[in-house]
Amino acid sequence: MHSFPYPIYRSGIGQASRRFVPEESSKPCIVGGVIFDEEPGLDAESDGDIVYHAICHAITSLSGIPILGGIARDLCRKDGITDSQVYVEKALETLGKQRIVHVSLSLEGKRPQFEPKLDMMRKKIAKTLSIDTNQVGITVISGEGLTDFGCGDGLQCFAILTTVES
Repeated sequence: MHSFPYPIYRSGIGQASRRFVPEESSKPCIVGGVIFDEEPGLDAESDGDIVYHAICHAITSLSGIPILGGIARDLCRKDGITDSQVYVEKALETLGKQRIVHVSLSLEGKRPQFEPKLDMMRKKIAKTLSIDTNQVGITVISGEGLTDFGCGDGLQCFAILTTVES
């Protein structure tokens, strides 16, 4: 490993998508650590939080350590932990000397209405990642009915995570 006189920036990308559970389910819809009461939950063993899952995948692309297919699966199946925030916290431990400087998130879905809770989501994500709220960018699109997400059948999230090591 070489020592560089300047900071080393890296970017990781992650993606997650889930279908909604049936409307009659009591499972809550959690996105970016925030509950959306008006919608059914997302189909997953865990809480199905696609934002935190996409962040976990982005961290895996930086660290090379499988989070959702390994660490999180064990936490869920062996310990009954279904809170995706815990998975992100464990994922952060795999970054070593890398420090997160920004996360950019792109959500696609016809529902729920994200705009009223975007600030709450940014604050929750920033706290989880130990960064400032201004280091969290979120864009949302309805999908215009072009995909299953745009038709209201589920949600999709892409995450780009930028880190620095000095």
